[in-house]
Amino acid sequence: MFIKLLFLAAFTVVMLSVGLYSRRKIKTQQDFLFGGRQMGPWLTAFAYGTTYFSAVIMVGYAGKTGWGFGLSATWIGVGNALLGCLLSWLVLARRTRKMTQDLNVSTMPGFFEKRYDSKAIKIVASIIIFIFLVPYSASVYQGLSYLIVTTIADPLYALTGISISFETIMLIMAALTGIYLLLGGYVATAINDFIQGIIMLVGMLLVVFFIVNSDIVGGIGEGVSKLSQIPEVGEGLVKPFSNNPFGLLSLVILTSFGTWGLPQMVHKFYAIKDNDAIKKATIVSTVFAVVISCGAYFVGGFGRLFVTEAEIAGDLDRVVPMMFEKALPDYIMGIVIVLILSASMSTLSSLVLVSSSSISLDLIKSTLFPKMKEKRVILLMRLLCVAFVITSFIVAMVPSPIMTLMAISWGTVAGSFLAPFLYGLYWKGTTKAGAWAGIITGFVCSVGGVIIFGTQNSPTIGAVAMLASLVAVPVVSYFTPKYSQTHIDTVFQDTSADAGEAISTKMAG
Repeated sequence: MFIKLLFLAAFTVVMLSVGLYSRRKIKTQQDFLFGGRQMGPWLTAFAYGTTYFSAVIMVGYAGKTGWGFGLSATWIGVGNALLGCLLSWLVLARRTRKMTQDLNVSTMPGFFEKRYDSKAIKIVASIIIFIFLVPYSASVYQGLSYLIVTTIADPLYALTGISISFETIMLIMAALTGIYLLLGGYVATAINDFIQGIIMLVGMLLVVFFIVNSDIVGGIGEGVSKLSQIPEVGEGLVKPFSNNPFGLLSLVILTSFGTWGLPQMVHKFYAIKDNDAIKKATIVSTVFAVVISCGAYFVGGFGRLFVTEAEIAGDLDRVVPMMFEKALPDYIMGIVIVLILSASMSTLSSLVLVSSSSISLDLIKSTLFPKMKEKRVILLMRLLCVAFVITSFIVAMVPSPIMTLMAISWGTVAGSFLAPFLYGLYWKGTTKAGAWAGIITGFVCSVGGVIIFGTQNSPTIGAVAMLASLVAVPVVSYFTPKYSQTHIDTVFQDTSADAGEAISTKMAG
């Protein structure tokens, strides 16, 4: 217990220290949001990876998919690394960075306004972001709390009689996130993400080693053999693609391509320094994803060897915390707590930053008070950060499966934005009506699907929402009026070869 608390205390001190250090670097709203668009490859790559993978993946998804799909759940991790990281960086990073700088926009709704010449799209996008990123944030709080209750609160109560409630832990996490983000903005987030990313890499490698070599698993070969012998479900747990390949594919699509339409992920491309940094960050973030995502889902596949249905009482969010508590030595458990705390705090800070900036810049300043001074904008963003944290905490208090909250959030936000954003970057023929069709189709499919078919089908519904939106945008754009050549020339400024940047780089050399 002392070791666990020591690691936790050290982590908290480091986070707050980085926040205080970064506070001095925040002079403008660009500093608060992007670190002045001067973030290097390592900071950006780790910021991307740690935002991508949180307690939702490591606790909720890894536990539930491992329980249902067995070792084939590892394919989700492979999809996350190759599609959610590598392909995302290759397709989106360079074009996103250049176009957002050319158009002088700071948020995804701001990009929609300039690209599609529509303030209405910007307003609707801002509202969707603020409302539907709340469930995702709430799911992160829940994942963290499950871990800390199982590994610290319950053992502490057994030793001392001191009781720490689930709600108290969530409140502490919310307060900690808010404090360091308010102090240092994106600079604090990026520096902390780098530190946290190193912890995550080391921690995940240790987790895989100790779980696989535990007495319960007995090595990969023995573990596979034991899984296959579990009555009724054993054969499906060791199949290459499980007994439900369609469900597995839906999760790969949702958790991999979903990142392409999530503002907290795309935001990282706005802030990176230059194209050379993008090349390096692409490699770093992909390697990071292979270790973290594949490791988490692979370990989750052994869940049924560690816990029984009676022990979890139907709550699959308890599978991974109980696995860790049974298999890992205390000093490794301390690292794992910090690992998942690191991943979750970085995700939370990115969610809070993106949501608050969407409302403050795209709705309040741009629409209601266009002459608002920069200092007031920064203050407003900080106040909205607090509002988002409080709202997420309230939603997290309502008992819901972690995987369900995350799937609803990702399905709705990515379903609404992926197609208008992707086509908007590359296809000059995308029209305003086409963009609206993509947003409406994705939103209706996600929200309507959950209402009609229930939350238990939310991963599949989210995947369908993204695919339907990708079809709707080009179909409607083909039959609706195109933009003037002047507008197209303004939006697509030498994007085909990034000519302007190439020339300036050669001149500087």
